[in-house]
Amino acid sequence: MLDSPTFTDPHPELASLAAAVAAQMDRARTDLANLVALPSVHDAEPQACAEACERVRELLTELPVPGLGPESVEVVETSDGSSAVFAHRPAAPGRPTVLLYSHYDVQPSGDPAEWTSSPWELTEREGRWYGRGAADCKGNLVVHLTALRALATAGAGNAGSANGDAGQDPLNGLGIRLVVEGSEETGGGGLDDLVAARPELVEADAILIVDSGNVAAGTPTLTTSLRGIANVVVVVDTMEAGVHSGQFGGAAPDALAALVAILASLRDPTTGATTIDGLDFTGEWDGQEYPVETFRADAGVLDGVELSAAAPVADLVWSRPTATVLGIDCPPVEGAIAAVQPRARALVNLRVPPGMDPARAQRALVEHIDQRRPWNARVTVETEAVGHPFRSVAAGETDPVHELLSQCLAQAYGADEVAEIGSGGSIPLCTALQRAHPSASIALFGVEDPAAAIHSPDESVDPREIERIALAEAAFLQRYR
Repeated sequence: MLDSPTFTDPHPELASLAAAVAAQMDRARTDLANLVALPSVHDAEPQACAEACERVRELLTELPVPGLGPESVEVVETSDGSSAVFAHRPAAPGRPTVLLYSHYDVQPSGDPAEWTSSPWELTEREGRWYGRGAADCKGNLVVHLTALRALATAGAGNAGSANGDAGQDPLNGLGIRLVVEGSEETGGGGLDDLVAARPELVEADAILIVDSGNVAAGTPTLTTSLRGIANVVVVVDTMEAGVHSGQFGGAAPDALAALVAILASLRDPTTGATTIDGLDFTGEWDGQEYPVETFRADAGVLDGVELSAAAPVADLVWSRPTATVLGIDCPPVEGAIAAVQPRARALVNLRVPPGMDPARAQRALVEHIDQRRPWNARVTVETEAVGHPFRSVAAGETDPVHELLSQCLAQAYGADEVAEIGSGGSIPLCTALQRAHPSASIALFGVEDPAAAIHSPDESVDPREIERIALAEAAFLQRYR
């Protein structure tokens, strides 16, 4: 049974806005259920992706915010064949613009038998809402919708509106851009290309990337760094065809054994740490620590099993490169025959921390593998597109956007402070946005928490996280100057 996190009341200063957000939660559940029902896996479910894109377009068109109507919403096809939805409400003279980001594509569901309920039907159990995309990232998309609807019903703040009539514009002339893409889970290269070609689509003073989450449900959190990605596929060929393991085994060069040896070289046999020739593995995280017991619980490490490397967890997952074997092509145990394998291949996922060039890291990985070819086996390394790491603010530093967002998050959760953490995951779009608009402040937060099990069976979201993150976002939009 899931632990029940403690949620305290929001700060009294947000009381009326909190009531407006709470009044939107039934609609939030309906929207999320309709979105989860669409298996919008990019490159696998084109019809569902098209329907999800259209549904997002409709939802943005229907927002009760002046200036956000049919004429303000644009669907743009990107270079990878996906479609991104853009909505824009220009700022009044002298007012800044905020960009709100999310994505409607999701990971495949995997084996439906591993789910307690259908991945494509939003189901409530023990206070959480289950379904693929419930947290990543359709739940975060619902945050934007809920925050803007709540602002529309709560009314404007004290500043004058775009047309000069206080109270008529709930955003007081603030410019708004909404960007909802359809291929983030496959690298988001299409939107990256679009941002480079049409930077005006994402021009803003503050960019809120709502595709992250809290260290625990009920604990407001900002993510300040992301690792980049530099994958390779390793292919080993040793013979023309498989041969009998009894007749030839022992002398025949086993491609699978060669591949295993190559992959084993990516970790130090004593410490377990990732080791790739030419890469620095001494990085240290300079912010909030990640306690070992918390990590063990978050990752579901079995009792008695040690962590894979002897170093501070925050250093390992946020500040150092890591090589992970994501998959191996070889005969399955079921139905296997007594044969020495002539070919095997693996997908290696290399994550790189801020400050490290992913292209250079990928080249180092290729050279490392090329120098470790048992029996002079024929080894081919196929490189995939790289994603750059990102850091919003350095430890101990801040900017007005992060200061205000931290205040809004703390008040929304009734907390004294906001946790600031790194993430081992990658969002290459952050770097693309930073390059397109280097003066913009980029902040990452969202509804995901360790219990959300994103990318896994039984993905879920705590609806209170949707409510509190929406409240924090609404407060930010109401106060940002």
